[in-house]
Amino acid sequence: MNTLKFITAGNVDDGKSTLIGRLLYDSDSIHTDQLGLIQKQSKRQEGEVDLALITDGLRAEREQGITIDVAYKYFSTSKRKFIIADAPGHEQYTRNMITGASNADLIILLIDARKGITEQTKRHASIGALMGIKHAVVAINKMDLVGYNQNIFENIMADFENKKSNLSYTQITYIPLNALHGDNVVKKSTAMPWYTGEALLPFLESVVVDKATSNALRFQVQWVVRPHEAHWHDYRGYAGNVLSGTLRAGQAVRLWPSQITTHISKIERHQEEVLEAVMGQNVVLHLGNDLDASRGDTLTEAAALIQCSSQIESWLCWLDTDALQIGKTYLLQHRFRTVRVKVQTVLKTWDIKEWQFQESGNNLKMNDIAQVVLRTNQPLFYDAFAEVPSNGNAILIDETSYNTVAACMFL
Repeated sequence: MNTLKFITAGNVDDGKSTLIGRLLYDSDSIHTDQLGLIQKQSKRQEGEVDLALITDGLRAEREQGITIDVAYKYFSTSKRKFIIADAPGHEQYTRNMITGASNADLIILLIDARKGITEQTKRHASIGALMGIKHAVVAINKMDLVGYNQNIFENIMADFENKKSNLSYTQITYIPLNALHGDNVVKKSTAMPWYTGEALLPFLESVVVDKATSNALRFQVQWVVRPHEAHWHDYRGYAGNVLSGTLRAGQAVRLWPSQITTHISKIERHQEEVLEAVMGQNVVLHLGNDLDASRGDTLTEAAALIQCSSQIESWLCWLDTDALQIGKTYLLQHRFRTVRVKVQTVLKTWDIKEWQFQESGNNLKMNDIAQVVLRTNQPLFYDAFAEVPSNGNAILIDETSYNTVAACMFL
């Protein structure tokens, strides 16, 4: 049974948390004790069961009535397992939305039928596409508040279609729904007989999602394992995560940046020897030669090529309240490798309102998206984000405050 990872995004009060609560509630995926607690809290608020309480788990979120952190929920049906990320709707928490979108296969863009497409809808749609998500569901919610009007649904759908050309989604599905009462969430609604498509959950159960376009082997050393006990004196392992591809015992590999070729003598997983490891697994590798491999070094297949440069073109989403300073030195953290970097120039920016590129100066403020040229003080070994997402992204960190100031997706 495969797993679908998806993220919900939209404006504050568009009903994201309620939609997720409805999915869990109607698919019998809420534990009895949790459901009892939610029912008690809902009664204290003198209303019916508040489904948003299922995901709005932080006390501050409940008091403010908004989602602050990314809330992850897990559930399954007889056809599929699901991991849901409920992203904040408030512009202030865009960085949290990027975190949730970075591992998602699909994005649900929730739109209030009364308001239509807003600037925040456009921002979330842009970020979803930028983070490599290929499948989008435009869920037009609160249809009950517009009398289940077909024309309103079709007008919003046409508006999105007219603006989507510069977004990189390969599939966009439009579903009218009412999350509060369950219309077209788990089952088809009789209130909208004019809608001939699937309800949301059956669609999610069957959708086939695009994965990364490359199966190239990528492994980055996170930790060199050298136990101090006397009987472990010959032990040297390299712990890390398989970023993409498959590792096999006996396989010829190349270590970067030294470019030395060796082979994998042994693979350990959960302290047991295995013959191979696949993308996403944490392992300890043993190499045939006594190499000087360090944290942040990268392993590829012996004959493979990898991007190697100190000048990198990248998408950049600025996350800090202080504006970008051209020429200022930041830290670039590429998983476990950290180098110093300067943003040389801003090539073009993304117009959130019009969903198109525009030429502009070098001024980037919080939540701006731009294509930039980075200059690092040491060569970086990376891939294009579109081909190997796990080896094609990084973050920028301010050297003095240690704030994460930007998310990068390499071109």
